[in-house]
Amino acid sequence: MNPIYVIVAEDEPLLLRTLVNQIQRTDDLFQVVLSASDGESVLRFMKSERVPDLLFTDIHMPVLDGIGLIRAVERDYPAVKKIVISGYSEFEYAQQALKMNVIDYLLKPVKIRELENLLSMLKMTIESERAALKSPSLLTGRQYTAEEIVKTVADFIKNNYSLELSLEDIARQFNVNASHLSKIFLKYTGEAPSKYIMSLRMNEAKQLLSLKKGLSIKEIGEAVGYPDPYYFSRIFKQSTGMTPTEYKSRLP
Repeated sequence: MNPIYVIVAEDEPLLLRTLVNQIQRTDDLFQVVLSASDGESVLRFMKSERVPDLLFTDIHMPVLDGIGLIRAVERDYPAVKKIVISGYSEFEYAQQALKMNVIDYLLKPVKIRELENLLSMLKMTIESERAALKSPSLLTGRQYTAEEIVKTVADFIKNNYSLELSLEDIARQFNVNASHLSKIFLKYTGEAPSKYIMSLRMNEAKQLLSLKKGLSIKEIGEAVGYPDPYYFSRIFKQSTGMTPTEYKSRLP
């Protein structure tokens, strides 16, 4: 199985080192690619280097705190699984974070057994999601042109857009550099992979709103890859200029 990439954000140096060591000792698949003391550093890394599979973040940090970081990651990288680290006095903030599609939270001091159990659950979830990806053609056996790669990846996205997909997931599936894939995909399709995925999802959502009127907005969002109905409504409005409910009310 491919590595599970992890970022840990925590402004207490001792706790940061301890968490990184415990995560990497739990299973060789977990690779901590960044340990940071503030949220701004995390966003810069994710933009220029790598988007992780998992993000562990403290609530109170300088420059950009955990709530701000979670909000930005949920907006720009919704496939990242987010876990909050908080103290008892920050429980109210942790509850606020849980409303932003956060998987779970760990109370300080973090107990090794709780961390191991959470990581075990996350590993099974990620393995299951990756196994569910249906690839129409693995790019093996010969050199492929950029156009062939893009066509194969586009077919793959069409078959899997309802699953949680990130550029890194797709690039790993085809053993292609993520940055290179993004550039050639934009060149041959006119859209970035993320925009291509969103377009497919929005078109399917409009179809479901028109043809499956018995489905709730939440059910339609889940069907097209957005398990959070609030995030689905926001993306739908950005794409169409109206919420799913407004769109549905205007149908004949």
